[in-house]
Amino acid sequence: MRVLKCADTGLLVEVADAAEVIALRAALAEHPPPGVGDTVPAARTVLLRLEPGADPEEVAAAVAALPLTGESGDAADAGAVTLPVRYDGEDLADVARLTGLTAGEVVRAHTATVWTVAFCGFAPGFGYLTGGDPRLRVPRRGEARTRVPVGSVALAGEFTGVYPRASPGGWQLIGRTDVRLWDLDRDPPGLLRPGVRVRFTEAR
Repeated sequence: MRVLKCADTGLLVEVADAAEVIALRAALAEHPPPGVGDTVPAARTVLLRLEPGADPEEVAAAVAALPLTGESGDAADAGAVTLPVRYDGEDLADVARLTGLTAGEVVRAHTATVWTVAFCGFAPGFGYLTGGDPRLRVPRRGEARTRVPVGSVALAGEFTGVYPRASPGGWQLIGRTDVRLWDLDRDPPGLLRPGVRVRFTEAR
């Protein structure tokens, strides 16, 4: 872990990977250092927004002393979501070829584990989910699509994600869900938030 000053009112905590991001978020929620007003997770960093008057050096020392022992109760309290998916994505056959699995084995691997939202970005409601079967790690497409349909379930690197609206995208599409991920009339609008656990099921 490395803690760096970020502008006048923040600290940027660098960790090894998305799993440590999840663990750090949980530790910060369980043992919040005085002076931390908000946390913003990313792939391998967590930005801490400090409250007025907070001493950055004291906060940095408190964060560095936190034990990263894995997910805590905060991750569980973030909630759980089940997403039914029709596994008929345009890239399912390519994913099977890249992984050496059959299309059915790809589906079973994707649905067999519980994924966790490590962080959000790219578009409102888009969560980067980690913790799945390592056999499903595949590269992004060589050429991005100009339009990916809303609800598309996709893979890229260590992550899976669901496109909350139609948009350009370069991930490997393996299926689609009808669940609405972003709704301004819902509180909070985003269904997938950092710490939320996600189970994918095959829709018949």
